[in-house]
Amino acid sequence: MRAWKRHGRGDRARYVAVLDPAEASVLRGLVGQVEDMLSGRSDVVPQDELAELTGIRTGPSTAPDDPVLARLLPEFHRSEAEGGAGADGVALSAAMRSVHEPELIAAKRDAIATLLATCPAGGGRVELTVPQAEAWLTAVNDVRLALGTALEITEDMPDQLPPDDPRTDHLPVYHWLTWLQDSLLTVLVP
Repeated sequence: MRAWKRHGRGDRARYVAVLDPAEASVLRGLVGQVEDMLSGRSDVVPQDELAELTGIRTGPSTAPDDPVLARLLPEFHRSEAEGGAGADGVALSAAMRSVHEPELIAAKRDAIATLLATCPAGGGRVELTVPQAEAWLTAVNDVRLALGTALEITEDMPDQLPPDDPRTDHLPVYHWLTWLQDSLLTVLVP
């Protein structure tokens, strides 16, 4: 893949790239895995009589146990003055998570759907509108966060790992996703 290119300006701008078949397959596969994780989380909806009466959709009030999902769906409130979340902060975070997590998951899944709809399965030309490009940024960022968490990537991690490190084969994918996101962001934000 070569860097994204912008054609046109303003609302008529289009963002174009060409993915080879392997790149399209990897991207679609990773995005699909994140979608599966988010779907699984949204399926864990507690019964809530008030939600049934009001029609307001609620979600779980506790953070996910899975570290990857916890990275994608972080705490909704944290009292910095307390150095963490005290009892009131925990209750507030739980209430905010219950109300806002379904919306957050829906937004992430919408971005994933846009990426999957505009990324040719066998590779090829991708041409995006501004809203589609923004959805790609969201979806690719979520994949990067998920993969980075799974690989335990830190800021001081070297660009290459020893051959016997089990993460060695996956680190180039993380770097490629970083480049893909940066390349699109660079042309999207002039």
